Order: sequence, then C-alpha cells, then structure tokens
Amino acid sequence: MLSIIALVRGIIWALIPKKYRMKSINGEIALVTGGGGGLGRLLSLRLSKLGAIVVVWDINEAGIEETVKLVRAAGGTCYGYVCDLCDREDIYNKAKIIKEEIGKVSILINNAGVVMATKLLDTPDKMIIRTMDVNIMSHFWTAKAFLPAMMQANKGHIVSVASLAGLCGVANLVDYCTSKYAAVGFDESLRVELESEGYNINTTVICPYFIRSTGMFEDVQSRYLSTLSPNDVADRIITALRCNEKYAIIPGYLQILLVLKWMFPPECTAMFLRGVVKQVSLNSPPSASTTTEKEEMRSVPTKDQNGAAIHQQLSRRVSSSERKP
Repeated sequence: MLSIIALVRGIIWALIPKKYRMKSINGEIALVTGGGGGLGRLLSLRLSKLGAIVVVWDINEAGIEETVKLVRAAGGTCYGYVCDLCDREDIYNKAKIIKEEIGKVSILINNAGVVMATKLLDTPDKMIIRTMDVNIMSHFWTAKAFLPAMMQANKGHIVSVASLAGLCGVANLVDYCTSKYAAVGFDESLRVELESEGYNINTTVICPYFIRSTGMFEDVQSRYLSTLSPNDVADRIITALRCNEKYAIIPGYLQILLVLKWMFPPECTAMFLRGVVKQVSLNSPPSASTTTEKEEMRSVPTKDQNGAAIHQQLSRRVSSSERKP
C-alpha cells in the first residue's frame, strides 16, 4: 500500500513543471569541493546568483582565489579554503573552521575528482589510492563533518557528482569507474539510511557523460554521443538540487540505454561501450619507473585544470550577470 502511495505521489510530482518545484536556496551556506575551476567554479557562480553563501574547497590556491574573485565580481558572497581531500584530518579541521567563521553548511556538493586514464597494470598504486581518496573517501569525511548539523536542523542537501562511468565500466578507467560506482552506492545508501530515520535531508547523485573543457577528459574519442558542455551540466545539477531530484543522468535519454544494459547479454553491452567510447587516454600518461611522486601528482588531471575556455565564458557572463536572490 505504501509503495502504491509513493508511486502515485511520484507521478503527480513529475507532472508539475520544474519551475514550480524549485526550492529557494537564498541564504543557505553551500560548500563546493573542487571549486577552484572547471565544473566546481561554474556551480559556485550559479549558487551565488541564487543567493547562497558559497564556500569553495580546493587544493589549488590560485584557482580558489580566481573563483572567489569571479563570484564576488558577480555580486555574490564566497569564501575559499585550501583543503587536501586526501587528508581526512584536514577535512575535519577545515570543516570546524567554516562552522566557526561562517556558519553551518546546509548544502554540500562533493564535486572534486581526479582521473588517471591508464590500464590497471600501468597505474601506480599510490595513484589508485589517490583516486579513491578524492573521488569517494572524501565523500565519507565531508558527510561525517557536515551531516550532524544538518540532522540537528532536520534540513540539508548532499550532492554527489559521480559519472555515467559509475553505472557502466569503461576500459582504461578501472580505478575511476570503481570510485564512481562507489559514489553512486554511497548516495543511495545514505539516502535510505536518512529516510529510515525520518530525517528531511535530501541527497542527489549526478551521473553525466564525459564533460569537455574541464581538464579531465580532453582526449576522449567518443562516437555517436557528443561530450557535454560544462555549462549545461552545471545548469542541470542546479536544477536537480533545487527540485530535490534523487538522481540526474546527463543527458537524460541515456536512462533508456541503462535499462537496456540489464536486458541484453554482457557481451552486447561491452561491444556497445567499445563502439561509443573509442579511446580514453591522457596525452602523456605518467610512468611509474620514470616519474617522481610529486610529478605524478601534478600530472593527474583534476576538474580545475585546463579551464581557459571556461574562464573566458565566465568572464563574459560575469560582466553582464545580475544576482538573483
């Protein structure tokens, strides 16, 4: 009976135009990890235009300063902190500082991500550990840092930026796909746990196809499906957040393909994926035998690298944008 009620409620809710379903985030404190560039910067700008107080975390101090500058130039409120998401204690310490200096975070967007794009046996152990630390383990630590305040207020929203690679495996992305599968599971399990305890705290998992101009998948050779515009992805994430959507697959029509994945033999799925994604690789993959550890860390693409195109778009938008509370 309860399942039928939930089904009917979901159908009715889906029929309501999105513009009437969107919640206000004016005055909310929103933290964006990986906000020093790329998708994180775009999300920060959009959140601030909607009246949110934005807090940016990143390992790239120069990127943080640029994001803060752009948000403030657009009339928003933004604070930036250097935070190493591979360091659990640093996450906890920075969370404590934010609570003391700014207030309680009510919107948490786990956006930061790294990728190696090498075959499993060619990937150094420490780089696999780093991928898991940034792409999934940090979700645990940020949730443990900010969720108690949300539970106390019985209000909040946690957004996990995963990937379509968290719903289907891709060659040369074994560690990345594993971390994104985990992010999808993290979101669903956390949501079920919070719902079972009666909390009114929302979670949303974002599963986009490969995004261009973020520095992570510039060399992806994709057939039939175009790589996504970061601006379009950022807009879709904000819509999913404001509408309290449980998940957002980008582009939406790929939901049908995911259903078909479980209807056809695994061999068919593998052949289809190889046909769509011809190649995923970096221009110059780091070598375990010739590259030092510091050089390897710098060479791993993150969401805040190679953002010249996005920076130009932002500069044009900031000059003509108005804050929308």
